[in-house]
Amino acid sequence: MSAEELPPRESMEFDVVIVGAGPSGLAAAIRLKQLNADLSIVVVEKGSEVGAHILSGAVIDPVSLDKLIPDWREDADCPLKTQVNDDRFYWTTAASAIRLPGFAMPPLMSNHHCYIGSLGDVCRWLGPKAEALGVEIYPGFAAAEVLYDDNGAVRGIATGDMGVGRDGKPKDSFTRGMELLGKYTLFAEGARGSLSKQLISKYSLDANSEPAKFGIGLKEVWEIDPAKHQKGLIQHSFGWPLNNSTGGGSFLYHYDDNKVAVGFVVHLNYDDPYLSPFDEFQRFKTHPAIRTVFEGGKRISYGARAITEGGYQSVPRLSFPGGALIGCAAGFVNVPRIKGVHNAMGSAMLAAEHVAAALGAGRANDELAEYENAWRDSAVGKDLHRVRNVKPLWSKFGTIIGVALGGFDMWCNTLGFSLFGTQSHAKPDRKTLDAAKTHTPIAYPKPDGKLSFDKLSSVFLSNTNHEEDQPVHLKVADMNLQKTSEHDVYAGPSNRYCPAGVYEWVEETAGPRFQINAQNCVHCKTCDVKDPNGNITWVPPEGGGGPNYQGM
Repeated sequence: MSAEELPPRESMEFDVVIVGAGPSGLAAAIRLKQLNADLSIVVVEKGSEVGAHILSGAVIDPVSLDKLIPDWREDADCPLKTQVNDDRFYWTTAASAIRLPGFAMPPLMSNHHCYIGSLGDVCRWLGPKAEALGVEIYPGFAAAEVLYDDNGAVRGIATGDMGVGRDGKPKDSFTRGMELLGKYTLFAEGARGSLSKQLISKYSLDANSEPAKFGIGLKEVWEIDPAKHQKGLIQHSFGWPLNNSTGGGSFLYHYDDNKVAVGFVVHLNYDDPYLSPFDEFQRFKTHPAIRTVFEGGKRISYGARAITEGGYQSVPRLSFPGGALIGCAAGFVNVPRIKGVHNAMGSAMLAAEHVAAALGAGRANDELAEYENAWRDSAVGKDLHRVRNVKPLWSKFGTIIGVALGGFDMWCNTLGFSLFGTQSHAKPDRKTLDAAKTHTPIAYPKPDGKLSFDKLSSVFLSNTNHEEDQPVHLKVADMNLQKTSEHDVYAGPSNRYCPAGVYEWVEETAGPRFQINAQNCVHCKTCDVKDPNGNITWVPPEGGGGPNYQGM
C-alpha cells in the first residue's frame, strides 16, 4: 500500500509536544506545567513504559533536580537513596590499580554531593509527577516522522504505523499512526536521536559546530556479597584493558541493597577495526582489583547506549522554526565527570521557560532563538565550557598524556583561564577506523559464565523484545558497499562494535552474507555512529519494542 493509499491519520492538538520521556523530556513537561498549569502538553515515548529505554551510570548531580522538585529528598518514593561518601580514581595496568591522590583532582570532579541510583527508576518516579500536573504521556508510541507546515516550520510529529509486516505491507492488525500537533515541539530523544538527526540536517544546525562525537557505554548491575558491599563508594578508572590510543574508562558504583553498577565506556573514535567494546568490558571485570568484588555475586541486568561526547564545541544550534533540541539529543554530557543528567534536565527547564514565555506572548511555530542565545551563559553552558578541552586533548595525545593535559586544563578553567583556548575535534567517529590489514585480530578470552559473559545471554537480561514480523529498523543504504568496504576493507567491525549480536557476516558458498538480527537490538545506536561509510541508519521500530531495562 503506497503512502497515497493509506488512510489519513487522526490528529490531536496541544500547546507543546515532547518527544521522549527521559529526564529531559519529563523535566521540560513538569517545568512547563509549573509555569502555566493551563498548558496542554503531551509526551510520546517509544519504550513500552516510561524508563524502559533509560540507561545511565548513574551518579546524578542533583543541582537541576533541586530546582525542579526542591523537596525530592523528603519524598519516600524517590529512588535516589544513596549519597556518595567515598570517591576514588584509578589508573589500571594489567596487574595493578594505582589510586590517584584526591588532592590532584580538579574540584569539579568531586562527587560527594551526588547520588547513586537507577536513572530509569528516576524517570518512572518523575512520570507520575508529570501526569499529576496534567501532562499526557503516551508510552509505546515511537515518534517516526517530523511534520512541517507550509512555511517549513515544525508543527509536530507523527507516531509510527503499527501492524506493518516485514514485507512492508499492512497486516490484519494494521493501525495508522497518530499526528500530535503542537505550537512548539521539543525533541528529547537522547544521543543520536533519529528525528533530531534529521532536524540537524534539514536546518543545518551543525553548520557552525564541531563534529558530533560519541562513546559507547556498557553497563551491568550486580548483587554482590554483603561483606564486600561499601554503600556510597564510587570509583572510576582508565587504562587497561584499553591501549594508550583508545580512549575510555570504567565505573563501579555501590548503592542500595548490596547492588553494584559496573560500566565501561569506549570512545567511538578508536581506530582498530578488531576492537570489541563488549569484550573489553568483559575482560575488564577479570582485573585482579575488580574480580574480587563480583566473585560469588549475581549479574541481574545488562544494557548499552551511545553517549554524546563532543561537549561544548559540538553542541549544534538548538532552536529552529517550531521547536528545539533538549538534553542528550543536543549533546550536553560532561565527559570527564561521566555525567549528563543534570545538564539534560537543566537544558530542558531552560527551554521550557522560553517556550512558556513565547506562548504567553501569543507566539507559535516560530524559532525560540532566546533559548539558543541563553544556554551558553546558563549553568549548562558554564559546566561544559570548563571541560571543553578534555576530550580533544585525550584524542590527540592519547590516554597518558591527554588525560594529564585535560586535568591541567580543568584546573586552569577552575581558576578562570585556559592555555589551550578551545580545542577542535578532528573528524566524525565513523571516519577513524583503519583498514584491517594494518591491525592484528584480537583474541578475546572465552566468557566463563561467572564474571564474563557472551552477548546473547547479556541481551536476555535486557528484556529486549521486538515484534518479529515488522520491517527491519536497521537500514543499510547500499548492501554492495557493505560487502566491498565494511567487510573487505575493515573485516566486518559491525560484528564487534555492536554490543547485542545484531550484525553477522555469514560465510556461504556464494560468498559472505550480511545478516541483521534486528530482534536483538538494544537501541544503543552505535551502528548509526560507527559504520565506516555511514551506510547504516537506525530508525524506530514498532512502538513498545526494544529493551525493557529494570533498575538501569
